Amino acid sequence: MRARVEWMLGAALVAATIGACDRSAPTDAKPAASAPAAPAATLAGTSWRLVRFIGSDGSKVEPDDRTKYTLTFEPDGAVVARIDCNRGRGAWKSDAPGQLVLGPLALTRMMCPPGSMHDRVAADWDAVRSYATKDGHLFLSLMADGGTYEYEPATAASTSG
Repeated sequence: MRARVEWMLGAALVAATIGACDRSAPTDAKPAASAPAAPAATLAGTSWRLVRFIGSDGSKVEPDDRTKYTLTFEPDGAVVARIDCNRGRGAWKSDAPGQLVLGPLALTRMMCPPGSMHDRVAADWDAVRSYATKDGHLFLSLMADGGTYEYEPATAASTSG
């Protein structure tokens, strides 16, 4: 786990360094005023339930009950998650279209039944790097082509509890 955190910190440092070295604008250009980044309107206030995980090798894993795996992106930048028998809360932000950063997830630690996707979803949480919507579904992609989680819209009744 420590190696993964160190790798992620290194990757973030490299990305920040590359971004700081962008020389595409003339040196005498004045920076444009911009509003602070806010959570993307397409995610804010939406709730989703897991349809499947699609691995980079094409393999698919589906939950036994979609209502046990839900995400709610609150407009204030909080994300509420149900991951099988556990519940959690964290932060989310999207500084650019298609970009998604999920903050640390405070998650209960119940032992879920055999066959649960809990361990996979919880382990992949901090590896989510982007999102896309297509045909009303939300796709969360993991870094380094690690796979994609597909979600469908959830109703308020399926995310309560």
